Amino acid sequence: MSIGDAKQPELKVQIRWLIRRDMPEVLRIEADSFEFAWTEEDFLSYLRQRNCIGMVAEHDDNIVGFMIYELHKAKLRILNFAVAKDARRYGIGKQMIQRLVDKLSQQRRKEIVLEVRETNLAGQLFFQKQGFRAAAVLRHHYDDTTEDAYYMRYLLTESADWRSPFAPHNRISEYDAA
Repeated sequence: MSIGDAKQPELKVQIRWLIRRDMPEVLRIEADSFEFAWTEEDFLSYLRQRNCIGMVAEHDDNIVGFMIYELHKAKLRILNFAVAKDARRYGIGKQMIQRLVDKLSQQRRKEIVLEVRETNLAGQLFFQKQGFRAAAVLRHHYDDTTEDAYYMRYLLTESADWRSPFAPHNRISEYDAA
């Protein structure tokens, strides 16, 4: 099976901690996914924070996706999430989101939040398919443009309040929208 074929079965990936030697592949995926890509220093700045976690999805010894997220008392906040262009639509993003959902139940957190650009329809549709719902429009959200963002939430329980404080600067690429 070649990764570029359409409508292929789900690729099983190993999801593990991001380590320093993964950075060249992560930076390549980042550059291919975003017009305003994070630099290596941007990644390191976030990853040095005590509550910030980096994970990669690996298939056949190749990094095919990554996610950077923050741990908060009652939620997880996705800051950056991308799947390599040639590995999209194989369920890799879905597996990464499922890993985060599993952390909700294990750690008693109730929600996952993120922001996605208004022009990133593929990202919006992907997250909607994973159970996320748009909770707010963030006007002129990004520093690099005047573009708006959708604040999206995945709730583990229906009793959670959909209105919550939010912060800027998370990155979601157009990935795995199948």
